[in-house]
Amino acid sequence: MSTIHVLSPGIFTTVQDLGREGFGPLGVSASGAADSLALRIGNRLVANLENTAALEMTLQGGTFIFPEGAVIALTGSDFGATLDGAPVHLWTSQEVLPGQTLRLASTQSGARCYLSVQGGIAVPPFLNSASTHILSGLGGFEGRALRKGDVLQIGPANIHFQRRTIASDILRCLSPTKTLRVTPGPQRLWFSESEREKFCRSRYSVSVESNRMGLRLEGPSMVRDTNHPNEHMISEGVSLGAIQIPESGQPIILFVEQQTTGGYPKIANVISADLPSIGQLRPRDEINFEQVDWETARSALQEQERILASQDLIVD
Repeated sequence: MSTIHVLSPGIFTTVQDLGREGFGPLGVSASGAADSLALRIGNRLVANLENTAALEMTLQGGTFIFPEGAVIALTGSDFGATLDGAPVHLWTSQEVLPGQTLRLASTQSGARCYLSVQGGIAVPPFLNSASTHILSGLGGFEGRALRKGDVLQIGPANIHFQRRTIASDILRCLSPTKTLRVTPGPQRLWFSESEREKFCRSRYSVSVESNRMGLRLEGPSMVRDTNHPNEHMISEGVSLGAIQIPESGQPIILFVEQQTTGGYPKIANVISADLPSIGQLRPRDEINFEQVDWETARSALQEQERILASQDLIVD
């Protein structure tokens, strides 16, 4: 079986697929790739199933050697990758010859870069997923981020190398946005109309305290309506992309390793089509929110899936 040897892991590199859905009632959040679009496309470029496990690198990439060679694709943010010193293009499959070394530096754009390899990263599944759940220390490679000296197994490759890339016009349609569309949250009426309007017209900065569990935002504080009869709430289930307002008034976007229940009011929820954009937000990035209705949210997701299913997505 082919392998990847980790010479340097970068700041925070983990094995991720599309996550483990359906275990929220047991207190296990889905985890999975922070930018699911980048992972899905990367897998398609190397002829894997979309849910195949890959490496997710955050803010700074690692250095990896491929003793037996491989077929790879880098997607997501630009980490200035080189293969034995030669530049490696994003969104394009690349043949790695036996013994070659892939090096990635610090991000030049968003937060995360994905390394997909034909055959996938072979790790034992946990609850039907290869994704690393850092908070619980389960899944992925020994339930943790990669370390220097780790050796990763690559699954069997299905086909010979064929150079593939993403059509540039389609890539522009799928690029991350810093205007996140939201639908109303279940406790939106706990905030006055003027506060809800302030939420959508304000700009927020991503805090350095953000992680895969949630993104803490810094900006105008949201003030709860004192006339609302419910001063306290019982903890309830929370969804991916829910925007909680804690006592500080500073919003928190719940993300892929979120807690599955929460007791803070939720003013809004990021729509499904914009969740991958959250995964590319770096500390100090500025964002704003745009309120949309349910039909717009559904249409945006349908259009995104239509683009991904298009025969024009991959160019040979």
